[in-house]
Amino acid sequence: MSHHYSGPDFGFPHGDARLDLTDLYAFPSPGRDGKSIFVMNVHPSVGVNPPGPTPAEPFAPNAIYELKIDTNGDAVADIAYRIRFSSSDRGSQTAAVYRVDGTQAAGTGDGGQLIVEGVPVSTGKSAHVAEAGGYRIFAGWRSDPFFFDTEGALNNLQFTGVDFFTNGDVCSIVIEVPTITLGPNAVGLWHRTVDGASGTWVQADRGARPSQSVFLVGDRKADFLASEPKDDAQFIPVFAHSLEHTGGYSPDEATRVASSLLPDILLYDPGQPAVFPHNGRALTDDAIDVFLGILTNGRITSDNVGPHQDLLSEFPFLGPPHNDRTTQLVAA
Repeated sequence: MSHHYSGPDFGFPHGDARLDLTDLYAFPSPGRDGKSIFVMNVHPSVGVNPPGPTPAEPFAPNAIYELKIDTNGDAVADIAYRIRFSSSDRGSQTAAVYRVDGTQAAGTGDGGQLIVEGVPVSTGKSAHVAEAGGYRIFAGWRSDPFFFDTEGALNNLQFTGVDFFTNGDVCSIVIEVPTITLGPNAVGLWHRTVDGASGTWVQADRGARPSQSVFLVGDRKADFLASEPKDDAQFIPVFAHSLEHTGGYSPDEATRVASSLLPDILLYDPGQPAVFPHNGRALTDDAIDVFLGILTNGRITSDNVGPHQDLLSEFPFLGPPHNDRTTQLVAA
């Protein structure tokens, strides 16, 4: 389910839906040369364990939402965008966006160069967009662009073509950045949530390529979510075991395929069209079909579900949420 429900037993990391990563997208900004779009989606509106709706408050004020960017291929971040949110005590949240460069980008903390603050978080149908220093920023509830037959996946990959996410919403952080600020080469991307509820920053969730942290980590899920891409070689054996079990791979072939999936980083060359899994990920890319083919060794290549039809042609590109939560948040 992409990174939906990446916590224990298809639940949420640290038991908090607001910390749950769903999907990461990266693509050149349509019609705007020299700009790139990064979409970090978190907090699905509906859970499966426990089942039912999640909180109306979009983002956790005691957390950091972070996009990591590796510019030299060593699986260590050289640039980081950190997003912090206010509390919703007064019925709404605002966002502050920071950029961190160099060795500090690889660390954990809430510092950095402020790009913009006071960005209104959208809880209704309208999208509040902020612009500052060549950036465009959006944060808030949106229609979930991810499409997948989740119930079919939970039923031993017996797909019926029913999209679990047709009416689902998600909390999106969309950042348009000047591509020149990423450096001259292709980059590697991943996103993560860092929980500060205990008084210490603790990584709650992380990921880049869809579905890997849900289906391939086996009994090492907690270790995987707490680790970093530079250390992902340690998970090749457990990924390989999952591939042997589900796809019928030989041990050697399973190890080869597992090695190709790690480190868990999304490669992005802004000079080329975005198409998963080769370069970035567009909102309409059928990433789950790609993953199913890998997971099952070509036995299953589709869940018979296609892209949603409510995407926008302009920033922030994701369609308006199905549920207007403006009054819900005020009442909360």
